[in-house]
Amino acid sequence: MNTYVNYVLSQYRSQGIIIDSNIFILWVVGTVNPKRISQFKRTKIFFPEDYTLLLKFMSEFSSFITMPSILTEVNGFINQIAEPEKTLALNVLAQIINRLTEIYIKSQQISQVQSCNKFGLTDCGILEACLNRYLVLTNDLRFLDYLKKQSIDAINFQDLREWDSK
Repeated sequence: MNTYVNYVLSQYRSQGIIIDSNIFILWVVGTVNPKRISQFKRTKIFFPEDYTLLLKFMSEFSSFITMPSILTEVNGFINQIAEPEKTLALNVLAQIINRLTEIYIKSQQISQVQSCNKFGLTDCGILEACLNRYLVLTNDLRFLDYLKKQSIDAINFQDLREWDSK
């Protein structure tokens, strides 16, 4: 098992996790139709087994944190799905939202973050929200590297594959 993943699990299990938009859309698409994962533009880098792995990892946490900007991105991704799965995905999103703790940081505050011009509002909002509070799950290697340089605990989705393989 990946020791870093086990370490952060022990640290953040009760505090919560922020799931980046690209992983969040995997959650939604996989819930609607795991076979669609490899066919949808936003999730084709994943496998249906990754959805199962995501659910297994998420079961380790007591709370899931999100932000309006993450939900807006995910909603935009869903709007790229053809019917009838688009409507199903919007229903799944509504059900998932009921399970989340949503926090709000003013865009005005986020835009003052030094890296906002490199990463944008959503990623910098995640950075601001998770400081010493929450774990971040992402597959964005550039953002992951930046988070780690800022001493923020974050996991690359690839690390979950290694965590689960033993």
